Amino acid sequence: MKKYFLILIFLCGYSNGWAFNEPKTSYIMVLGIAQDGGYPHMGCKKQCCNAAWSNKKLRKNITALALVDPIQKKWWLFEATPDIKAQFQLFKTQTKGAYPYLPEGIFITHAHIGHYTGLMEFGREVMGTTKLKVYVLPQFKSYLTNNGPWSQLVKLQNIAIMELNTKLPLAIGDNTIETFTVPHRDEFSETAGFKIILPTKKFLFIPDIDKWNKWDKNIIEEVKKVDIAFLDATFYTNQELANRAMNEVPHPLVIETMDIFKSESVETKQKIYFIHFNHTNPLLWDRTQQKEFTKEGFHKAEELQVFF
Repeated sequence: MKKYFLILIFLCGYSNGWAFNEPKTSYIMVLGIAQDGGYPHMGCKKQCCNAAWSNKKLRKNITALALVDPIQKKWWLFEATPDIKAQFQLFKTQTKGAYPYLPEGIFITHAHIGHYTGLMEFGREVMGTTKLKVYVLPQFKSYLTNNGPWSQLVKLQNIAIMELNTKLPLAIGDNTIETFTVPHRDEFSETAGFKIILPTKKFLFIPDIDKWNKWDKNIIEEVKKVDIAFLDATFYTNQELANRAMNEVPHPLVIETMDIFKSESVETKQKIYFIHFNHTNPLLWDRTQQKEFTKEGFHKAEELQVFF
């Protein structure tokens, strides 16, 4: 029985508590699950963060994924977070240094601080990289090119901006990336979502969106088209920000997403792995809430989980 349980975990994804046996085909590794401010959150003195301040093992990196090709020994990063230094080291340690320290390229969804400001580490003050590929949509490309300090990365060729096209899939190795846009407070750039197509599985990655009913696609149908869907879980309910208006930072509440899928099959629900948790979201720190959530058939993404 024990042997069967270990095999089941390996097939479905596993985290830091398990020995890492690298898959022989391309896979996705989760390198972070928190919202832009990370966990614990700066200045937070509430129940949600207190334990994480005193116990480093409870801390979570900001949302990011790695796409890994074990045959070509190449990898790609999704999101350049403020935690990028720790995430590179995490990836290096987990894969036992078998890959180049720098990824082949970085795919970024949009210009909010938790998703792109890690690019600063590639400038002359830190790594001084040469033509590291950064994949973004057109408006985001213009923003990076024409606004400091990011424009210096372009001028000095620390990064090479690769413009994504929502109508043209991009082949990287044996994998394919499809890019699409979603509605989300586009102050400095449009917001992208990605479909990551591996030889064995298809993944949906939408860490940020305003509301599912504002999108020109049906989220239920989009989830059904893939094997795993990483979906925006910034807030669990609309009662989490006592000092701010929730309409200033619109997101689909976890309870709203769960309600949308309530009549769908268990198979469909189990495709959903919530990600991008604000520090106030009880799914990060409340075990009772986590147990109740799991009973509904959904999943919470965990750092170092692997999917293939």
